[in-house]
Amino acid sequence: MLKKILIVLLVVIAVAFGLSWAFVDRDTRNLIANMPTDANVLFWSQEQRDAAFRAMDALPVLAQARVIEAGEAPLPLPQGDPLAIDMDVDDYMAHQRTAGLVIVQDGKVVLERYGLDFSAEGKWTSFSVAKSLTSTMVGAAVKDGYIKSLDDKVTDYIKGLEGSAYDDVTIRQLLTMTSGVKWNEDYSDPESDVAKFNNHKSGDGLDATVSYMRKLPREAPAGEKWVYKTGETNLIGVLVSEATGKPLAEYLSEKVWAPFGMEQDATWLLGSTGHEISGCCIQASTRDYARFGLFILGGGKADGVEVLPEGWLAEATTKQADIGAEGRGYGFQWWTNDDGSFAAQGIFGQGIFIDPARKLVIASNGNWPIASDGDDRGPQREAFYKAVQRAVDAKAAAASLQ
Repeated sequence: MLKKILIVLLVVIAVAFGLSWAFVDRDTRNLIANMPTDANVLFWSQEQRDAAFRAMDALPVLAQARVIEAGEAPLPLPQGDPLAIDMDVDDYMAHQRTAGLVIVQDGKVVLERYGLDFSAEGKWTSFSVAKSLTSTMVGAAVKDGYIKSLDDKVTDYIKGLEGSAYDDVTIRQLLTMTSGVKWNEDYSDPESDVAKFNNHKSGDGLDATVSYMRKLPREAPAGEKWVYKTGETNLIGVLVSEATGKPLAEYLSEKVWAPFGMEQDATWLLGSTGHEISGCCIQASTRDYARFGLFILGGGKADGVEVLPEGWLAEATTKQADIGAEGRGYGFQWWTNDDGSFAAQGIFGQGIFIDPARKLVIASNGNWPIASDGDDRGPQREAFYKAVQRAVDAKAAAASLQ
């Protein structure tokens, strides 16, 4: 029944764009037929993900979404000279199952390609790339005076966490995922916290995330142990909304999306109690993900206005927590590298890689066969980033000889 409803919905959308079902091609019909009819994203088939990742905000099986409004003047992305990358980009995209790849260097697009029948006009879900956008809104809230200090207790801002393992946790520890609260982020385990918490129903009048997280036990003293926890980014979103009195999508639009010049409205999926699922689930174009990278690369200014406190990005994008990987760390919801580069990353191959030294942004969307980088795709993506860095260096060296 749900699949029939979804087909009707997508046909209505097609008609709204001036298309007739009779003229919808076979691939589109197959895409519609493959849309999932359950909400358990981690356990959809690859074909269902191919179909759904470009239309998450239209799926009846998921909660509603809130619009992140763009402004009226998109930031131009002029074309630059192509980079001579010493990897076969077509082979790379095929193995990565890339939907969109946009590389911007020194403010110009030096490579832009699409796959999986996706295009520049479409929107693809971010998954955990959203975490880095959420943490940036904490910085904006500090700048605006809504949050006094990162050393404030999270229970000062989030109703319902009092009396839980979060009593001793600061905003800073939430940002760096060092709360010490126990959590299981195993994407292959249907009984893990990450698989269960988004489907949790609040029976105590609290936000659904707060209702779930307040019951978790402590496993280490606050500040001493790093564990990746999507649920805690959802708490950060609740914190920002409570502090500002605004929905997170509205605040993101106000501070960045509209004034910086994103080209398209984006959307943010909502949980069952109406808060944005802030550890996940922004739908935007690959070009606008690249523009967000440019916002960060430019020091967090939008339309000439400082959005973030002085020194915020220097702290947010450098190692604040040891993750047990040589040369890497974790900042304020950013994955950091010792060479000064850093990235937002999401399951199934989403990413925004930023290298300030090279004025480089690489935005990518895709649908890996598995959620995380347990096979060779994660290392391959890192190798591709290195290849692009080498290409930028070679281009600069050649220019210096002219």
